[in-house]
Amino acid sequence: MGSVLSVIIPAINEEEGIGKTVSAIPKQKLKEMGYETEIIVVDGNSRDRTAEVAGKAGARVIVEPRRGYGLALRTGFDAAEGEVLVSSDADHTYPVEDLPLLLAQMKENGFEFLSTDRFRTMEKEAMSARNKLGNSILSIAAKALFGIPFNDSQSGMWLLRKEVWKKIRGNIRSDGMAFSQEIKIEAFRAGFRCGEVPIRYRKRYGEVKLNPWRDGAGNMLHLFEKRIR
Repeated sequence: MGSVLSVIIPAINEEEGIGKTVSAIPKQKLKEMGYETEIIVVDGNSRDRTAEVAGKAGARVIVEPRRGYGLALRTGFDAAEGEVLVSSDADHTYPVEDLPLLLAQMKENGFEFLSTDRFRTMEKEAMSARNKLGNSILSIAAKALFGIPFNDSQSGMWLLRKEVWKKIRGNIRSDGMAFSQEIKIEAFRAGFRCGEVPIRYRKRYGEVKLNPWRDGAGNMLHLFEKRIR
């Protein structure tokens, strides 16, 4: 029997993008590489057809009534059966169709945690100038404070081995958007072999839910609080 790859996708009211996201995961190509694919959509009690569309597309749906991006990912990671875990968003922005390439790069370089850089090949209109600036500032701050080897500390697509999650899980305190930067910091701090590769980042399907001022300020505060702990 081959290895299992678990793709975890948090979603709240993402019926426009979730079906496209789940369907784009190349199960057959992954199977040819020796991976059975498990797709877990963690639904935050959506008011639309997110859970229904995800299920029809082939995902296992877990309803997580407690709100929080990080909490949803934590729930999905804990429930996953895979030896390799992948995170992605539900709005079709991340290129899940490139998972075979990312896995090959992970294996070739011996990475235990592989993150992605959205900025080098980002589609036009995929992110506002304000959000690009905010992401850049947060990434520079994370590098300066923790020495992490990631140019995009806020990217929401990463691949990690299950043993990495088991070791760092207890050190990750954020249940919100800061989870994304914190998991990278903790993987690096724990001494795992970390890497980052550029990806094609696309314009989202559906309504934008990010509050740039609130979430950006919250992530910056989280960095400083984590540094002094």
